[in-house]
Amino acid sequence: MADAQDRNLPATERKLRRAREDGQVARSRDLGHLAIVGGGGAVLMATAPWLLESTQRLLEGGLRFNARDLASPDMMLQRLGQLALAFVGIVGPMGAVVIALAFAAGVAAGGWNFTWKPLVPKFSHLDPLAGLGRMVSRDQLGNLAKASFLALVLGVIGWAYLGSHLADFHDALAMPLPAALRHTGQALVGGLGLLVLALLVAAAIDLPLQRQMLARRLKMSVQEVKQEMKDSEGNVEVKAKVKARMREMANRRMLAAVPEADLVVMNPTHYAVALKYDETKMAAPRVVAKGADLMAMRIRDAAREAKVPVLQEPPLARALYAHTEVDQEIPARLFAAVAQVLAYVYQLRAALAGRGAMPASPPTVSVPVDLDPDHGKPAEAET
Repeated sequence: MADAQDRNLPATERKLRRAREDGQVARSRDLGHLAIVGGGGAVLMATAPWLLESTQRLLEGGLRFNARDLASPDMMLQRLGQLALAFVGIVGPMGAVVIALAFAAGVAAGGWNFTWKPLVPKFSHLDPLAGLGRMVSRDQLGNLAKASFLALVLGVIGWAYLGSHLADFHDALAMPLPAALRHTGQALVGGLGLLVLALLVAAAIDLPLQRQMLARRLKMSVQEVKQEMKDSEGNVEVKAKVKARMREMANRRMLAAVPEADLVVMNPTHYAVALKYDETKMAAPRVVAKGADLMAMRIRDAAREAKVPVLQEPPLARALYAHTEVDQEIPARLFAAVAQVLAYVYQLRAALAGRGAMPASPPTVSVPVDLDPDHGKPAEAET
């Protein structure tokens, strides 16, 4: 009971979709009754001349016998079959129209919805206590009270109308059969109109009521909404762990690529970018690893362990970190600055190998100010 009271949130689109898949849609029986009685009555009145004529011919043919027919039981059976087929030919089209109207009323109430799930056996429905709970639920009791009241109203209308037109029906007894049928049909039209009017009022009330009752049954609690969000979007904690795991794997791949780099450009305590250039395979230097803060320190340590040169060029390191991605070439506007530091590294390596003079000092590179995200900010203390 407490759980039902906590369900005060409207159903989500996902729950509404699943409810439709389970066959839970708004259906108004009163709308179906209106379609059957009103539509059937309209079809009956529209086809009344043809129906009377066909019925008259059927009766004339069915009541005409000769001695040979009466003497042959087989002939009588054949005549009975012929009359039955003729009768089906008369009422069959009208029945098809009424079925179509009832089908259209169902679609108009809750839309088109085709599913086999309501036909699947559910063993929970065999529980008598659960079934008793469903029978005495607020919705079922409301539907029962509404149906009983509507039956009472229709009964009163029929009783009052027939009582006030009893003389008309009495007059039909003195008429020939075709005329009696016509006279009785005309007398019933008014009563049928009153019944249709009552059903129209009932359907106008019942249709929005059924939709409201369905919406109330599908209401959700806060916990159900949260659980559905977790099911549809994934558990936030699990997703965070997956992202953290993916970041760690990416960091490991970057650190594994640092020993193959030509140099690492650093802003001493914040950024580190590892570059590699192979003039036979690359059109421009490529970033093989980058990181900030702790990751920058790990890249620096991996470079020193692999004896990869590490240069302190804060503006260049900041610009590379902000405007490059791993496994991508550097922007064209940074070609000149990177070429300067690469040339210094190549001279340093050649000198250490005994193939040239030792360079005097690291070059002073020039980085476009719009590529340096910290340009113009107060200098931070380097540690």
